[in-house]
Order: sequence, then structure tokens, then C-alpha cells
Amino acid sequence: MQKSFVMSWSGGKDSALAYYRAVLEGHVPLALFTMFEEDGSKSRSHGLPIEVMEAQAERMGLPLVIGKASWSGYEKEFIKQLKKFKAQGIDMGVYGDIDLEDHLKWVEKVSAEADMSVGHPLWQEPRRKIVKELVDEGFRAVITVVDTKRLDERFLGREFTDELIDELEAEGVDVCGEEGEFHTMIVDGPIFVEPVPVIFGEKIKAGNYGILEVKLHSEE
Repeated sequence: MQKSFVMSWSGGKDSALAYYRAVLEGHVPLALFTMFEEDGSKSRSHGLPIEVMEAQAERMGLPLVIGKASWSGYEKEFIKQLKKFKAQGIDMGVYGDIDLEDHLKWVEKVSAEADMSVGHPLWQEPRRKIVKELVDEGFRAVITVVDTKRLDERFLGREFTDELIDELEAEGVDVCGEEGEFHTMIVDGPIFVEPVPVIFGEKIKAGNYGILEVKLHSEE
């Protein structure tokens, strides 16, 4: 049955592919939803600036709705936003989780509070199949964050290709980074009308993390 949906949007590869699959299944996207830090400067999950995520949303023809919260207020804010989507007549939330059982349970719990159904298009899929599909369908995903305890920061700025998939497997990390080994940003693909005009800047160290600065290319 066709449903309208809001996409839980990280700006990265898993949410992009989950969104793509949901649309191919015939569901109708109405909004992207991202949780941000309290000051609204960066996304909670991938640390992307709001203007970069808005540029993604524009190229998908969708509004980007953001929630702002500390970690302690996160769940309450998330439920509040889901209830707003429900009140607007949106049937379902779609998520890019692959197999983190705790997160699935959390999503089901908060969605039940808002009386919304849940879609997990990637759930329990083999990791390599997911990233191969991503590459084969023409998505361009760039690694923008690495946990340097588990992955060398030379991987920062690398774009997903068949070669990179092999290299990540050789390093012994999950090729989807499902355990937080790395995060990606989608810069192009079949869900966008045109590429997102981003510039990758400095590599910044923050604790155990190596972070690639992401900025929008200005027209000036």
C-alpha cells in the first residue's frame, strides 16, 4: 500500500539509499527530518552544517525539518516532531538502520507514541550488497568522519567505489560503518536533480574523530 513518508535524514549513504528504495516501492516523500544540536549549527548524527543539508533537500525538492535538542532532550523532541508530521497527515517514518536492534526498538517506541508506522528498507541486508547497490546506482558518497581508533584518517575524503569497499573490508571494518567507524555525505545520485555544490576543506581532529570540513560552494 502506498504511504506518504518523512525521511529520517542524516545526509549520508544509508539514509539516501533507504529513501531511494522507499520511493521505488511507490511511497511518497513529503519531508526530510534531521535532529540538530541545540544551537542548530550542526546535525547530531553526522555533524553536517545546516546549509549543506538544506542544499541536499533543495535538490530533492523537499523541505528539511529540523529538531534541536541536547542528548538528554533528544527523545522528547523527536516524538514532538513525529506528532507534528502525523498531524500533517504523513503516514510513515523511513529510517536507514541496517541491524542495530536497540535503535530499531527505539524507533518503534517513539513512532508508536506518535501513532506513525515505520519503514526500514535496508533492514538485515548484507552490508556489501548495500554499498555495491549504492555505487552501482550512481550515488556519490564521501567519507567525512572517521573514528581514528578504528579507521585511519587517510580514508577522510575518499569516495565510495568498488576499490574502497575492498579496502574497508581489508581493514576489517564494517563497510557500512554501522558501528560508527565512519560517516559519509551524499553529494550526488539519482535522488538529486543536480550535484550538491560542496567544498571539502581542512581535516579537523576532535577527540578520537577525524572530521572533514564540509562547506557550500558560494557563487561569488
